[in-house]
Amino acid sequence: MGERVSREALLRIVAGRWGGRPIRAPRGLSVRPTTDRVREAVFGILGDRVEGASVLDLFAGTGAMALEALSRGAAEAVLVESSPVAFASLRGNVEALGAEEAVCLPLDYRKAIRGLASKGRRFSLVFLDPPYGSGLVGRSAAELHRAGILSPGAVAVAERAARDPGESVPEGWEERTARRYGDTRITLYDIPGARGKPTTVGPG
Repeated sequence: MGERVSREALLRIVAGRWGGRPIRAPRGLSVRPTTDRVREAVFGILGDRVEGASVLDLFAGTGAMALEALSRGAAEAVLVESSPVAFASLRGNVEALGAEEAVCLPLDYRKAIRGLASKGRRFSLVFLDPPYGSGLVGRSAAELHRAGILSPGAVAVAERAARDPGESVPEGWEERTARRYGDTRITLYDIPGARGKPTTVGPG
């Protein structure tokens, strides 16, 4: 990674109780925060599904998605980030906002999922925004499915590069919408709670 946290880019919380407050992100390829414009579009689609939600941000980066959800009324959030550079920025953002409902885990996504499953945790809103081109949307979705930590009726929001191919997601993950914003493609899945083998979906 090698980026210094002191070299920062500045984003903001779009709406809610922290609307307009800054979010800091280290510059460089190691961190690619979701832009204000894309976050505003995603939360516009989610609407009232955010209110009272239990949020899991599995590749949290700066924490922008989970913190936006908390700002808009989510009940709690677990933010997972394995990069030390990104995690330092993430913790700084959580502390600056006084986000007491946020728990930050400096773990690989697989270890985090196993640990949360062992504690019987359940989540109703999940953000999957791994590095572009990594194929981790499909792999992390499969891990979540096997672990059984998603509540019936949960929503998953996946962010990929627009050029990335479709990936496998678990059976029962119903694609609600897929939209492109420049180089970014956002896909929302409704998860009614079915369990089964992964099935391939198109690029959306």
